[in-house]
Amino acid sequence: MPDHAEPPTPRTPSGAASNPDPVPPRRPFDAVLFDFHGTLAQVEDPVGWVLAGATACGVTLDRVRATSLADRLITAGRAGGPLPTRVPPHLAEVWADRDLYTYAHRDAYVGLAATVATDIEGLADALYDRLLGPEGWLPYTDTASTLSTLKAAGVPVAVVSNIGFDIRPLFAAWELTDLVDAFVLSYEVGRCKPDPGIFLRACGMLGVDPERALMVGDTPADAGAVRAGLATLVLPAAEAGLANGLTATLALALPVK
Repeated sequence: MPDHAEPPTPRTPSGAASNPDPVPPRRPFDAVLFDFHGTLAQVEDPVGWVLAGATACGVTLDRVRATSLADRLITAGRAGGPLPTRVPPHLAEVWADRDLYTYAHRDAYVGLAATVATDIEGLADALYDRLLGPEGWLPYTDTASTLSTLKAAGVPVAVVSNIGFDIRPLFAAWELTDLVDAFVLSYEVGRCKPDPGIFLRACGMLGVDPERALMVGDTPADAGAVRAGLATLVLPAAEAGLANGLTATLALALPVK
């Protein structure tokens, strides 16, 4: 062999030439956007919700009656619960605007609850008020650890929610406020998911390009972030008090070691 000859190219067992250049490391995302309900937290058990609402009205219910009322109230429409089977015509306007105005959110859900005969004066309002406090929600068991890990890695986080009230007091009560860099709430910004504008607003608040951000949610509205240029991870919502698979976010958002 001549002195200047190159050594043969190494070959894999299949006979194909191997790539001498290493595969470049996967680039992590620069920011993560999270949905709130069904992604970071879940509403409390329906029966417990009704029991607490009745207690606020000075009424003690037995569990059998509370269960029956809970079933009917969920069917009528509960904030944080499944969509109502029917929206009465007199509530159609506030229902359409529920995530854009605080008054509409309250009027819609109090109005839906009031369609259920309960014989408990003030129950519809008490049930709605329960929603506004941290007692009415449970963060998923992997929420705090996921947000903490992202914070420690220097990955900014925004909470992007279609909602008609301020959820910041909930995060403060759960001692999670310092782990969130921005709250982007539909009633404050005037846009609802899947409108690309709400996702672009969140990216702007975090100072990142949409193409370098990941949206994590549990509904097709969250997946609408792809129209704004974001990558999207959709996780099925878990029951209250469980983990919601949020560690999958870390596998995507943090550098591979």
